[in-house]
Amino acid sequence: MSMTEDIDQLLQLRQQALQGGGVEKVKKRHQSGRYTARERLDMLLDEGSFEEFDMFKTHRCQNFGMADQQHPGDGVVTGYGTIDGRLVYVFSQDFTVLGGSLSETFAEKICKVMDMALKNGAPLIGLNDSGGARIQEGIESLAGYSEIFQRNVMASGVIPQLSGIFGPCAGGAVYSPALTDFTVMVRGNSYMFLTGPKVVKAVTHEDVDVETLGGASVHTTRSGVAHLAADSEEQAIACLKEIFSYIPQNNMTEPPRVETADPADRDIEYLNQVLPDNPHQPYDIKQIIVNTVDDGRFSEIQPEFAANLVVGFARYGSQSVGIVANQPQHLAGVLDNDASIKGARFVRFCDAFNIPLVTLVDVPGFLPGTVQEYAGIIRNGAKMLYAYAEATVPKVTVTVRKAYGGAYCVMSSKHLRGDINYAWPSAEIAVMGAKGASEILYAKELREQPQTAQQLLAEKERDYAQSFANPYVAARRGYVDDVILPSRTRFRIIKALVMLADKQDTNPVKKHGNIPL
Repeated sequence: MSMTEDIDQLLQLRQQALQGGGVEKVKKRHQSGRYTARERLDMLLDEGSFEEFDMFKTHRCQNFGMADQQHPGDGVVTGYGTIDGRLVYVFSQDFTVLGGSLSETFAEKICKVMDMALKNGAPLIGLNDSGGARIQEGIESLAGYSEIFQRNVMASGVIPQLSGIFGPCAGGAVYSPALTDFTVMVRGNSYMFLTGPKVVKAVTHEDVDVETLGGASVHTTRSGVAHLAADSEEQAIACLKEIFSYIPQNNMTEPPRVETADPADRDIEYLNQVLPDNPHQPYDIKQIIVNTVDDGRFSEIQPEFAANLVVGFARYGSQSVGIVANQPQHLAGVLDNDASIKGARFVRFCDAFNIPLVTLVDVPGFLPGTVQEYAGIIRNGAKMLYAYAEATVPKVTVTVRKAYGGAYCVMSSKHLRGDINYAWPSAEIAVMGAKGASEILYAKELREQPQTAQQLLAEKERDYAQSFANPYVAARRGYVDDVILPSRTRFRIIKALVMLADKQDTNPVKKHGNIPL
């Protein structure tokens, strides 16, 4: 065979691989409003940067007529490329090839890029669109999933791992995205569940469709399995790239800096009036966030899950940070089970990848009641406490209004190795609110003077507020480093982060801790 013939054969095989499951299946894909695996990678990566591995790999199954269903690449496109010039390893599952089902060789391809990502210290992004295990292969496909899961765990905290769900993701397939750091879904087009509607019907007699069982809305509002829901595939890709822009290549490097023209010493007079006069009235903590971060740009994570706690990425003085903030607009900003889990996992991600933490505190406590207690608020609240206490990255905390009881301790207090703890003059740092404290402290007097009880309570409440419900008691103890002008919040946070740039802190040597899961 001549070189010309060899090249022709190569080009023919490449063309076959590029067509996935064939022209008709690709056409059907487009008609349904979906993109192919390769088109998604084109949207994700810098133009011309993608280098593919294992384009010609095929499965080895001979059973159930599979010998006649050979497709180069075997249903997944793998390789590496760049996003904004930064190296990233990728895999994109191809639904046009046997429904994107996972075979032994399919798994080998994914494992290869996972190993390379870990060895070369670069993030991994997986685009999932698969019908699950290839049942014709039986145990080989299950073994393949397990090999992927093992690598997800080994890579956790070493390289960032992002998942996009662009179609079905069912059965064992769901565990790989669940083990990654952030998951983005597409509304109406993607779903995740362990057991499908038919099995649910047979076992529990529930009638449920795929969207209600495991659609994007379910997982971003109720279960917390996914972090963001997009309205289109393009938007989902944009979400993945946005997260990528804030995170480092690996746990030994720093997050990328993005220079800004936003002055570090910008005064924000609006913040001097942002809090309502009534301390029980809600306001939007995100207004404080967007007014203080670089260029007003805040990328919120899990905005629809546990909305009483806001988490997300932003920058202060070009420095990437993770922000955690109580949201008085929802449940008065209390910590409950979902908020504690959400916050703890975000804090641990930031700590693993050298991203400083900025915490804005306005928390009246933990949500009371049997529903919360039975669901394990003690255990779940302890997760948040554990995450902050374990974190060694720079930690800057600003108490805006309330910080009561155990919730004060949990929200990156000085006692959990908070580096810089500021408070606004409006801050109330105490065991509980003035009214509740007065009712307990003066219960006997109030019972003995029923006619004047209301007047007495009001007086005692005022006295308690003046003596304890302010930032100065904590400041006198050194638990607050300074009481600051709200308008200077941005400047003080940036100054603190610059000062903490070379912070060194360690935890005791151990195999790992036993976080209260």
